[in-house]
Amino acid sequence: MNAIDYKQFYNTVGRMNGWDFSRLNVTVEGSAWNFYDEVTSLCKPGDILLDIGTGGGESLLSITDSALLLIGIDQSKGMMETAANNLKKSGRSNVRFLQMEASQLQFPPDFFNMISCRHSEFYAGEAARVLASDGVFLTQQVSEHDKMNLKQAFGRGQAWEGEKGELKTRYISELKEAGFSRIQALEYNATEYYQTAEDLVFLLKYTPIVPDFGQNEMDFQILRQFIEEHQTEKGIRTNSERFMIIARK
Repeated sequence: MNAIDYKQFYNTVGRMNGWDFSRLNVTVEGSAWNFYDEVTSLCKPGDILLDIGTGGGESLLSITDSALLLIGIDQSKGMMETAANNLKKSGRSNVRFLQMEASQLQFPPDFFNMISCRHSEFYAGEAARVLASDGVFLTQQVSEHDKMNLKQAFGRGQAWEGEKGELKTRYISELKEAGFSRIQALEYNATEYYQTAEDLVFLLKYTPIVPDFGQNEMDFQILRQFIEEHQTEKGIRTNSERFMIIARK
């Protein structure tokens, strides 16, 4: 999926669902952390937090007590429409959502105490510019071998041709070049069990794991075969591979 196709896909998903996967019935075994728990553990009550690629704001709205002001940005108009609706429902007064490109952060230098970025592209130089001295940057990203058995079944997928660890290595290098120090990298490869075929279809429909899923009838034949081969007593098995980088300016 090229950049233009991905933006169109992401915008459509934003209007339809936001970035909310709480309805999925999935069991995860072996995950080493919860990203936004890590964010809140490093937040101070007087901090100003920036969340890059906030989607529909679901995760940011769940940690509003952790900082003085929380600002979520996303390049997608559809996601921002969903985020605005979610904010209105929440009744929270210390959260703002802004449509903005991560490559051009429209904030003054040294404005934020903390920056988080989950499963979204970021630009290390821009993050360094708007982060205060001794501020913390955290990102969690999807590793190349995530959902590997699904990608193998379909013969295509997100980062399908990428080498394992390639993205992590690039991001660490970019953060170092931007002036970040005390960079820590963690990773895990957990097992996921999706309870029903509908759960798996929802995942594939609203994520870019298998680009253009469902546009060809053959996709559903492949999925049926995949489910037969990976059905267990716990559910339909696949994997969740993630890495997290924590860096201080």
